[in-house]
Amino acid sequence: MLFFYIRHGDPIYVPDSLTPLGERQADALAKRLSMYGVDKIYSSPSNRAILTSKPTCELVKKEAEIKDFANEKYAFEDFHIKRNGNSKWVFQDDEMRMLFADTSVISLGHNWFEHKDLTNYKKGVDRIAKVTYDFFKGLGYEHIRGTGKYKVIKPNDDRVAFFAHAGFGLAFFSEILDIPYPVFVNHFDMCPTGMTVIEFKEENGFAIPKVLMLSSDSHLYREGLPLKYNDEIYF
Repeated sequence: MLFFYIRHGDPIYVPDSLTPLGERQADALAKRLSMYGVDKIYSSPSNRAILTSKPTCELVKKEAEIKDFANEKYAFEDFHIKRNGNSKWVFQDDEMRMLFADTSVISLGHNWFEHKDLTNYKKGVDRIAKVTYDFFKGLGYEHIRGTGKYKVIKPNDDRVAFFAHAGFGLAFFSEILDIPYPVFVNHFDMCPTGMTVIEFKEENGFAIPKVLMLSSDSHLYREGLPLKYNDEIYF
């Protein structure tokens, strides 16, 4: 199985939609995905994710199945911090990023939430672990948590696309790949319509997911579109 994870296009958060650039990014991505071929399409219930999936759905003539567990608001509830009355993602907070890089957290590995300042994040970790396990088991891969491998319970050669978000996606990937959340979010991010491809290749009844691409945006360059990253960096 090849698993394609795509962050939504350049967003308008209120109301939930895409900018004109985001719409063009979605069109460019659709051309690329249609060349690869897609057997199943899933989407977050967010309008910006659905709008990003729409051009691909039209080209490959498939409908997106909505997965509520990928709703960004749930992930934000799981992994946010409040300072001075304002809430932000933990990976956008300088103090939290430094704490995540501290040996007192790193040494705990997958039990990082046992750190005295991080215990309130265990609920989010448990939620992400459950929805990830259930989703991939439905695709034929049973996660053996903490080992980085999956038991293949049903052979699957499908190409599966999932349109969602960066905040949810970082937590999702940390669980898929068995990389502790603090390590993953400190070192990785996603750009609008960035496409991550993970291969689940069966070997002796098991699959160890391998990342073939991470937030690839070559479709934007091909269409002559700029990369806009967090309203700060332009390429």
